[in-house]
Amino acid sequence: MFQASILSINFAAKFIDRMANKAISMNKIRQVLRLHTQGYSKLKIAAQTGVARNTLKKYIKAFTASGLRFEEVNTLSDKDLEDLFVKPEEKPLNNKQQTLFSLFPAIDKELKKKGVTRYLLWEQYHKDHPDGYGLSQFKHYYAQWKAQVNPVMRMEHKAGDKLYVDFAGDRLSITDAGTGEVKEVEVFVAILGASQLTYIEAVMTQQKEDFIGACENALHFYGGAPAAIVPDNLKSAVTCSSKYEPSINETFEDFAGHYGTAILPARAYRPRDKALVENAVRIMYSRIYVKVRRHIYHSLAELNTAIHAALQEHNTAMLKGRNYSRLQQFEEVEKAALMPLPVLRYELKKQCFATVAKNGHVSLGADKHYYSVPYRFIGKKVKLLYSGHTVEVYYNYERIAVHQRVKSPWQYSTDKEHLASAHRFVSEWTPERFTSWAEKVHEDVKLYILKVLERKQHPEQAYKACMGILSFGKKVGHERLIKACQRALGYGAYNYKTIQKILERELDLKDTPDETDQLKMPFHDNIRGEGYYH
Repeated sequence: MFQASILSINFAAKFIDRMANKAISMNKIRQVLRLHTQGYSKLKIAAQTGVARNTLKKYIKAFTASGLRFEEVNTLSDKDLEDLFVKPEEKPLNNKQQTLFSLFPAIDKELKKKGVTRYLLWEQYHKDHPDGYGLSQFKHYYAQWKAQVNPVMRMEHKAGDKLYVDFAGDRLSITDAGTGEVKEVEVFVAILGASQLTYIEAVMTQQKEDFIGACENALHFYGGAPAAIVPDNLKSAVTCSSKYEPSINETFEDFAGHYGTAILPARAYRPRDKALVENAVRIMYSRIYVKVRRHIYHSLAELNTAIHAALQEHNTAMLKGRNYSRLQQFEEVEKAALMPLPVLRYELKKQCFATVAKNGHVSLGADKHYYSVPYRFIGKKVKLLYSGHTVEVYYNYERIAVHQRVKSPWQYSTDKEHLASAHRFVSEWTPERFTSWAEKVHEDVKLYILKVLERKQHPEQAYKACMGILSFGKKVGHERLIKACQRALGYGAYNYKTIQKILERELDLKDTPDETDQLKMPFHDNIRGEGYYH
């Protein structure tokens, strides 16, 4: 019975509102807003106050758009409250309102600066216009004006905070001058949140290389980097989308780190996150595409020249409802808020995986060059990120080594700090080290060492053989080593095993070897004969 009575009251209220077609009392509005802030549903508010749901929706929507708290609204007089909730088109602006609305373009520009609040601007307004509106009405009228001049985007943007990037849905095209083949190209769009200064560039694909290159060109167009870049969930930017913690493409994240900015992907199914750039794309179709499509272009460079000419006109045109352009707003408000760019541009990096060898080095397959890592990572699988100039080695997301890239194959780049103390002497192995060591023993030993260095394909093989041969000087003495090298030169065999066999069989001690003492060596043009050293 009680429920039926409530429904009857609600129906009667709806009928009266429709028939009278006039605003409800101010006390009723206060009651509606109080219940709304206390968390009551619209159905319960309608039942308790007798206000039709469509009517209370209108007032709740106006209250939410004002940005005011209920406590602020409740302190207003009935006359001020009526002014807040009567639409401008239903009631003409008086002189005081006209004065305030004329100030909003400048106020809107000031609000984009960091640290500037509506309260601070109201204080200045009230100082200049003592008979003007109070803070609550000032905030409400600003919200009304903002909705009129920019009905699509109601998010507040601070200068230097965010750069929104995306690809346009419609493509442009270039025509091959020789074959006449028409190729469609992608169109990249970037827009700064506060000034709305826009950058557009045509690229061949939406792939990572083209996308990051376009983002970098945008940063250099603006002359600085924002606090965050907001991409849509492009595969080139986001590898796995998520409402709370999306996975960013590693290369794109590395690019952001180079420029000191962050990546803040737009949330899936949250159109407000990307409304600004989507609106920029819609405007671009009418202001850029229409002009550009009048001509045929034979290269990306030609197409981008035409795009940038039309873009210049777009950025210098006056904004709707304001007396300044995007470029003017950027120069005055946002340019100084951007972070300075690094001296060097970002180098796109490639990656590969490899296992650290027992000698503490890892191979970059693209160059067949070896780079050292700390010895404790021997046997571990690591990731190599390499650009045209550097090679970085990572293990479990930690960078463990960085080297200048060297493209000479089969060579080693070694940091002595990476080697265990017992093995650091190996990093000092060079051809000069071994030839100098051999020369101190005898010229023929030096000659033999040079032959060993020439014949070995891999440097490390040659160094190990030289170390083994020269170490015989301590084991058997220099005299025997000299004679062993002289005999081996006669054989034309240049390796550690040959010297080892000669010394083991004591062939170096015999003045004239007989046939049974000869080692089984292949014939060589440079064999000098048994009597060469007599």
